[in-house]
Amino acid sequence: MSVGTPRADQKEGTAVQNSRSSDAADDPRNHIVLSPHPWVAGQSDIGQRHHRNEDSIALAASEEQGARAVLVVCDGVSTSTDSQLASQAASVAAMERLSQPMPRRGVAQDVWLETAAQAFADAAQAGSAAAAETGGADDPTPPSCTMAAAIVEDNLIVGGNVGDSRVYWIPASGPERAVQLGSDDSMAHELIRRGVPRENAENAPNAHAITRWLGRNAPKDLTPRLAHLLAEEPGWLIVCSDGLWNYCSAPADLWDLVQRVRAARGDDPTEITDGLVGFANASGGADNISVVIAALAPQPA
Repeated sequence: MSVGTPRADQKEGTAVQNSRSSDAADDPRNHIVLSPHPWVAGQSDIGQRHHRNEDSIALAASEEQGARAVLVVCDGVSTSTDSQLASQAASVAAMERLSQPMPRRGVAQDVWLETAAQAFADAAQAGSAAAAETGGADDPTPPSCTMAAAIVEDNLIVGGNVGDSRVYWIPASGPERAVQLGSDDSMAHELIRRGVPRENAENAPNAHAITRWLGRNAPKDLTPRLAHLLAEEPGWLIVCSDGLWNYCSAPADLWDLVQRVRAARGDDPTEITDGLVGFANASGGADNISVVIAALAPQPA
């Protein structure tokens, strides 16, 4: 896999944010654009109401479309201290683990999926340990963050999360096949599991309180909530923070938004990420906004 705009101290094959300052108006972390190859792109933006960007993104991709990609979004928990440090450290650590070679050709799919699941579990543990190292031992609210990530390997997608950042598959064929891969670790999701309609659950009191996260005070079980699918038609794999999906939560609604952005700006993933970030800002920009996209175009068998 080759680079987009890598950090100087990051191994070749990844593109990650690179900023340690937190409050300056001209902080380069306030708006990040990455694109290792034309079929993969990401943006992270401060939004309209926060004084710093506490999200972090990392991505890597092969030159060949659909052959291999890794997408990571970490969202700093705003009630914790210096969560921007946690998200950056976690995204780098997670990328380090998920970008290790996992060739699928010649390997039974169930065996490969077990390998991928272990890589995700290792990435969550590594991300949590890295986030924990950014805070002081006596900090009552140590730095913490969420994590959502996806791997593409020969058009087989595995995606999942710890926390409430999300992974979506948006197929070209129509909204009825759009899906969220994984499920939120949040009070809203607990309500949905009990049968409360999504719109009501996501607007309930404490809906956005998360039940799992990465960092020093993280719960013991950090096994990511995973799902997989084989992309058999063109579509868009999207990993995002709640700064986007707060305004467009249901997979079918995100499908519709992506089509509107495409109609206005074309199919370049960088343009699509810019359009989605712009939509979230125009909708209020109440949180930091991070979106990473891989455009897949599998050939018919």
